[in-house]
Amino acid sequence: MTSTLTFDTAAVTRALTNAATAASHAPSIHNAQPWRWHAHDDHLDLSLDESPALAVAGLDRRLAILSCGAALHHALVSLAADGMHATVTRLPRQARSGHLATIRVDARIPVEPAASRHLQTIAWRQTDRHALSGTPVDADTLRSMAAAAESQQTLLHVLRPRQVLDLASASDHTRGDESDDQAELREWTGGTRTLGTGNADTVIPRGASPTTVPGRPFGRPGDMAIADSRDRTAVFAVLYGPGDGNLDWLRAGEALSAVWLKATELGISVLPFSSTTEVTATRETIRHLLSGLGHPYLFLRFAVLGSDTAGPPNTPRRPTGQTTEHR
Repeated sequence: MTSTLTFDTAAVTRALTNAATAASHAPSIHNAQPWRWHAHDDHLDLSLDESPALAVAGLDRRLAILSCGAALHHALVSLAADGMHATVTRLPRQARSGHLATIRVDARIPVEPAASRHLQTIAWRQTDRHALSGTPVDADTLRSMAAAAESQQTLLHVLRPRQVLDLASASDHTRGDESDDQAELREWTGGTRTLGTGNADTVIPRGASPTTVPGRPFGRPGDMAIADSRDRTAVFAVLYGPGDGNLDWLRAGEALSAVWLKATELGISVLPFSSTTEVTATRETIRHLLSGLGHPYLFLRFAVLGSDTAGPPNTPRRPTGQTTEHR
């Protein structure tokens, strides 16, 4: 490796700016993009954006931290593709409130083909909420995605068909617990929103998506009942780990990014179900399905994309100036 003292400081600054920009494409709860970057000469500080403008306090804090973890992984992918080695300090000691990680560039490294491929994938990764059917997801593909999760110290558990129906039933029964959140949900799916946030009408199906596990209705009328025949070729899995602290949720977000990029490169559609871990009763159901081995972070549906599948447009993004502060 080459010391940062022997290469262009301007190159490091550009790489950090590129990393913050790449991070803006990360998936996040309600597309809230609840991260804030503070750029310095040779490092980036990542914090949870708790400003009233984003109303992050109204979102599930754990899932907001998970979203920041996905942005963190995106930033690291960008730095690797720029030929920069970086060290990460997660939840620094004596850090200010909301400070989640510090990325420090310390050397130049060769650019690996995988890093360049991941960076390209970031630009066209997307969430597709439409019902899918077709070729089943094969075992080798599932192992590749599980390995991607494990590389970020998080595990991916594939549910058996019976477990999927158990979870679907629990989700269906607890959907009433979300009634108080419908006003907030509408705030993120229409009406007045912060520029570049929320889920635009163009990325939300006109009717409720027919899927085995009920998801968010997004203010759309329709039947969200269990439909086990709709996803017969899909695979349902859960990201989980041993802890339930901020560090665990941050690493879970990094795992989500790693799994999603790998899945996209393998032609696999990813649909997250965050509502299943927001509701306490459903979260406990998932813990039971995991036989008490860990805490569930996020429920995911994987499905093979057809060659003629046209995904939705990408969700809007906040301008980089709103998420990055240079010091």
